Amino acid sequence: MGGYNPGSHAIQAHNAPTGAFFFDERSVSMEKRYVYLDHSATTAIHPDVLEAMMPYLTDEYGNPNSLHRYGQRAQRAIEKARRQVAAVLNCSPREIAFTGCGTESDNLAIRGVAFALRDKGRHIITTPIEHKAVLQTVKQLEEHFGFEVTYLPVDEYGRVSVDDVARALRPDTILVSVMYANNEIGTIQPIADIGALCRERGVVFHTDAVQAGGYLPLDVDALNVDLMALSGHKFHAPKGVGVLYVRRRTPWISMMTGGGQEHGMRSGTQNVAGIVGLGAAIEIAHTDREAKNARLRAMRDHLVGSILEQVDDVQLTGHPTERLPGHASFVVSNVDADSLLLGLDLEGVAASSGSACSSGAITPSHVLSAIGATKREAMSALRLTLGDDNTEEEVAYAAEAVPRVIQRLRQYART
Repeated sequence: MGGYNPGSHAIQAHNAPTGAFFFDERSVSMEKRYVYLDHSATTAIHPDVLEAMMPYLTDEYGNPNSLHRYGQRAQRAIEKARRQVAAVLNCSPREIAFTGCGTESDNLAIRGVAFALRDKGRHIITTPIEHKAVLQTVKQLEEHFGFEVTYLPVDEYGRVSVDDVARALRPDTILVSVMYANNEIGTIQPIADIGALCRERGVVFHTDAVQAGGYLPLDVDALNVDLMALSGHKFHAPKGVGVLYVRRRTPWISMMTGGGQEHGMRSGTQNVAGIVGLGAAIEIAHTDREAKNARLRAMRDHLVGSILEQVDDVQLTGHPTERLPGHASFVVSNVDADSLLLGLDLEGVAASSGSACSSGAITPSHVLSAIGATKREAMSALRLTLGDDNTEEEVAYAAEAVPRVIQRLRQYART
């Protein structure tokens, strides 16, 4: 990217792609405004969530599988969290298993159905824009275990057609997996309609709802889902705890064997403090959810409108309306994504170029490629994701900073 120098303390990294920079954090004044707009990557632990967790990080350290009072208190705390999750999902607490993260939940869900039904059929349907937790799992099933995978096309917004799902279904189809909302472009899928179709055809339906967990309705009956994956750190719970919902009587076998914890669904000593935090967090997230979403949408629309108005050759990616309430994503022509992110960081805005799970990768985004972006466009993505703790003032600041950094980068590229 020409001679762009993002700061006096910044140095271009050796063996890094052109335009990538590392810098000394000391070059950023601690008094300078800093706006966190990367909530799709992770969120801060809510103060009330931390308060609920603290006893289980200190005095209440019992193993929940022990019979003494320490163990029983830990077990009761887990069961309370299970009830909190079940209330939001409108399901039985026994259909909920706590896991280590959303990736683990996706892995357990997909493999559990695949191996339970492998004698009935080995055809799986998914999309090319899924999280790698899904894509790499079905790829392994295909390459090493004889399964066949159909990847449904998506439109320019990343939406799947229910008719395409119907056409792809076969007598040997055992599983359909379509994410609820996309992590890179924010597009929301017609999950309820896809699920209704699968139920009518007798096919198991799984959804990766990790990005949707804190923002969209999770009623599993209304959504017609048989398996759902969630991750606590996406809605102000700690990292290291997730949820797997498995509908009763769904053909499924556990891929995590051992002591039989979590009703035999996921063996291993439970992360008590994390589970308590997740239970509190999901309850908080779904209290006045619509009012919070309306506020996020208003701030997001201001941010999107301001950037598109001030900067040429910037395109919104994902569906313009059927998207997560705080999610704004763009392709920025003639700008290297890494330089843009570091430039924004120095201006006091934390952003990303897409999935945090792909950080450091220099390959084009598989999501942007699937919706028709060129390789060059797919390497110039910008994702700004708002959360409940963002203010209108912070969003207004970001709406000024983003165009300023883009224009500066383009100016240096021309010199």
